[in-house]
Amino acid sequence: MSEAPAAPRPVSAEPVRTADFDLLVTPPRARTGWRVLPARVAAMCAVELQKLRHDRTELYTRAIQPALWLLIFGETFTRIRAIPTGGIPYIDYLAPGIIAQSAMFIAIFYGIQIIWERDAGILTKLLVTPTPRAALITGKAFAAGLKALIQAIVVVVIAALLGVALTWNPLRLLGVAAAVVLGSAFFSCLSMTIAGIVLTRDRLMGIGQAITMPLFFGSNALYPVAVMPGWLQAISTVNPLSYQVDALRGLLLGTPSHVLLDFGVLAVAAALGIISASSLLGRLAR
Repeated sequence: MSEAPAAPRPVSAEPVRTADFDLLVTPPRARTGWRVLPARVAAMCAVELQKLRHDRTELYTRAIQPALWLLIFGETFTRIRAIPTGGIPYIDYLAPGIIAQSAMFIAIFYGIQIIWERDAGILTKLLVTPTPRAALITGKAFAAGLKALIQAIVVVVIAALLGVALTWNPLRLLGVAAAVVLGSAFFSCLSMTIAGIVLTRDRLMGIGQAITMPLFFGSNALYPVAVMPGWLQAISTVNPLSYQVDALRGLLLGTPSHVLLDFGVLAVAAALGIISASSLLGRLAR
């Protein structure tokens, strides 16, 4: 007895579109150039968030130093009134400077990570991909900005608990976030530029420690520019940290500031930092 004929295969009710079939035969063109930049930045930020999720101790340990600055230095100088602050308590005046300082301390040693990636062979693999070098540096720079932003939130919470009169205007807080990210992007690019010159972690650590305190004390984070000696005022004028502190102080406290100039300087500094670090990235990977 012969077998019964097989039932015919059901035909899909929806016709196969030519475009879908073409995607199976010819893969979509890979994104190149400027189109890679947003994806790379998002990927680097996601990596940093994953690191923080698996190890939150960094947030707690890095909160100790700014807390000490606000608790000891801020409270003491508020009592003695030794520094003119335009009629606001010194601890209020100090808080934006400590936010900028803590963000800078995170970013200024970011070059150590890229040297570690070079030693582990990760950087070489990244450089052979179609991703532009500027996109890699930009992604790392804004990942550093994201870490600094989380640190800034911790400092703002500490300052609020200490009674600092901060604004809670959402638009101003967005401006604060932008200032923190731009400033951190510049200092992380500065660190990666130095890494491309010195090539070793030990040298980078030494240079980073040598420049962090001059950058901090050569800014308006602790005292107004008007009370500085002339030579220190000249240094403060070319110090991007001064513009970051000025923007944070104006946004958080409502004090007179030059917010547009501050953001312009920070944006130009971040762009120049990305260009400088990108040009030295190949030397680091040799």
